[in-house]
Amino acid sequence: MTSLAPVIEALQEVSMDLGKVRLVCDWVQYKSNFRNVVDLRAILPRPELSAGPGPAVVPLGVRDDDVEIAVDVRRSPGMSVAQVAAALRREGSRIWLEDWGPGSRSCVWDFNTRYWKDLDLWEKSTGRGYEQALPGGASDAHNHDAAREVIRDLFEVWDALADGDALPEELYVVELGVGNGTQAKVFLDEFRALDAGHGRDYYRRLHYMMCDYSPHVLDLAREAVGEHQARISSFALDATAPCTTLGFLKYKVFLVYISNVYDNLPTDEVAQLGGRTYCVQTRAYLDDTDVAGLAESVGVAPDALPALVHKLLRLGPGLLAEADPARFADVEAAVAFWRVAWDMVRLEERYVPLTGLDLYSLTPAMSGELLRPLLESGADIRMHVSNGAMASFTDSLRLLHPFGRLVCHDLFVTDVHAYRANFRGPGKYEGSVVNWVNGPLLAHVGRRNGFDVHYAPFSHRVGGNIITMTAQVRD
Repeated sequence: MTSLAPVIEALQEVSMDLGKVRLVCDWVQYKSNFRNVVDLRAILPRPELSAGPGPAVVPLGVRDDDVEIAVDVRRSPGMSVAQVAAALRREGSRIWLEDWGPGSRSCVWDFNTRYWKDLDLWEKSTGRGYEQALPGGASDAHNHDAAREVIRDLFEVWDALADGDALPEELYVVELGVGNGTQAKVFLDEFRALDAGHGRDYYRRLHYMMCDYSPHVLDLAREAVGEHQARISSFALDATAPCTTLGFLKYKVFLVYISNVYDNLPTDEVAQLGGRTYCVQTRAYLDDTDVAGLAESVGVAPDALPALVHKLLRLGPGLLAEADPARFADVEAAVAFWRVAWDMVRLEERYVPLTGLDLYSLTPAMSGELLRPLLESGADIRMHVSNGAMASFTDSLRLLHPFGRLVCHDLFVTDVHAYRANFRGPGKYEGSVVNWVNGPLLAHVGRRNGFDVHYAPFSHRVGGNIITMTAQVRD
């Protein structure tokens, strides 16, 4: 209640119809994120409910809210009534980087893409690798016990097929999001050691496909697994459409192995509020706390910053320094501008009515009707659509051998009601975007495609948030 008292008092000072105000409270666990302590979100009306020039008709049992006030209770203690009132009145200017649109199309994903393209420059500037920013300073995918568990399951399947003379000569494993190669090295080292004791000579027949969006990351990975070079192929690809590059492996892959990729793919958010369905639209802006200082550092007016930011995202810091030496003395200066701008990026949000779930595109091949069971599962809810993860997941399933499986370690929401209880992103990890993944939606779509999808806490670490998803053809 200490967090909300200034908000309640401030609402008495601003001119709002309190009968049409929603108040929501979140504990935003990401210390670096896109939210202010207090945010104001417009809830747009449904014009089709109006029968003419008079007031809109509101069906019985449907709320007609105008605005949502969102409070981050982790940061709100200590805020004064005057500060909250200023936030509610939206005092101060904002430097807009884009117009309104679905979250998956926001320029924050251009920042995310640029981060992975120029990861080496970011890491050089910060003096630490991406994985050091993760909780615990390392990825759970590097766990040797977890790798051995997956490999033993593979051997069990292969042994049964081999005994029936049905095992192909070439044994394919695909890793999406290879990172710096540590996960691949752990898997391959353990695979070779277990195969030596197993005695089936599977290592000689193994083809391990390392896949990542970033050529720099793939270079690091190839170096990390140099001793397994004869067993390795590498591919730069879009994780949302792996079959575009790996189509020659359809129905041949025995394991698609993924870690911390789905949470880093573009997503929309949808909501069911007061009996109505909405898409959450966003527009990115630069927080005005030090816009003047950032503009002065590169010798431009504040209103020229959006064009410069988009130029950075398009060219990258290396080419930006070459193209504009008057403002950026070297690549390091361009990276410094990039990091400060990213730290200042915030997202304004609003709720826009959906005229029908069937008209909303979950992916190019899937209708928003698939969301209905989750959106209508009870009280008001706001949740991720996980568009990028859904596209990647369904496309990856097409690669699997009939006895193959997909194993993914990631941040999954496994019960739709968890969206009503906790904030699930977006947050920032270094220069990238992170969101929890809508596990019930992936499971629903997996079942419709003939796959069993199971979730279990990552069993080789105590106290973490990582969940292991397993998908395989239904028996």
